[in-house]
Amino acid sequence: MDINKEKNDSKLTIRLKGRLDTQTSPLLASELSLEGVTELVFDLSELEYVSSAGLRVFLTAHKTMMAQGEMIIMNAAPVVKEVFEITGFIDIFTLK
Repeated sequence: MDINKEKNDSKLTIRLKGRLDTQTSPLLASELSLEGVTELVFDLSELEYVSSAGLRVFLTAHKTMMAQGEMIIMNAAPVVKEVFEITGFIDIFTLK
């Protein structure tokens, strides 16, 4: 999985490419430094797959961001969006 981070002031955009699964989710978790971030955007346009381990990373980030700003998930492919729907996470996260 490739992780591309771009920070502008208090906005952090993270673009993910590949698969977010048991093997790669620890890498994403270690890359999430949310101190001073008030807007977190995940661009999932190139994410091919997300497992429960990946969902856990998103949920942890969401809990942090609820206290200090907002988290948006953008451009999720249909297969990834379906995982959010099946798990009920679509009702928790802001998807655009």
